[in-house]
Amino acid sequence: MVIIIKKSLVTLSVIAGFLGLGSLAASADTYTVQSGDTVANIAASHNDTINGIASRNNLSNVNLIFVGQQLEVGQNTTSNNTQAAATTTATTAQTQSTPVASTTTNNTSASYNNTNTNTAAQSTNTASSNTANTSSSSSNYGTGSHADVLSQMEARTGVSASTWNYIINRESNWQSSVRNSTSGAYGLFQNMHISGGSVQDQIDAAVSLYNQQGMAAWSM
Repeated sequence: MVIIIKKSLVTLSVIAGFLGLGSLAASADTYTVQSGDTVANIAASHNDTINGIASRNNLSNVNLIFVGQQLEVGQNTTSNNTQAAATTTATTAQTQSTPVASTTTNNTSASYNNTNTNTAAQSTNTASSNTANTSSSSSNYGTGSHADVLSQMEARTGVSASTWNYIINRESNWQSSVRNSTSGAYGLFQNMHISGGSVQDQIDAAVSLYNQQGMAAWSM
């Protein structure tokens, strides 16, 4: 009886070891941010998630990335083959040991293990669903994405999207409702000629200011 218990403990250790090693298996690619990119678009094109990219690259604001910035993307989770090998090893070890417990006890253990497996699977599916919903909602920015704002500004002024991205980062850090307490400048472009409005209103006002003063309005 004592010998069989020790074999069971060894089998459980083998299973835990395989699962522990499997959880470390991962691969990632490096992607260089291009003009007009967003974290959402990068995640979609590399089979990744916004939260995954943000966590892996220590992004405090997923709406703030720069042209030329390098990001780790496309990291995959544990290989199913590793988990399958661990399960097969555990099953073989149990088959080779001499059974002592009654059939009723074995059936009870199997039922308990199946219940735990199903509960873990349900928890994983729920977490994945929540992550997808969070990623979807965080990819929107006011009335449009960063790429939409930059695309409009480039098309309407002829100034590159990367230049406008630099200006917005410098002036407001992409905070569309920020106000300068000293000058009264407002919004993404810190325009002193407006005191409120949507992102689209701020784009229109910035284009109007550019048409009047050019890049000198932002000391460029």
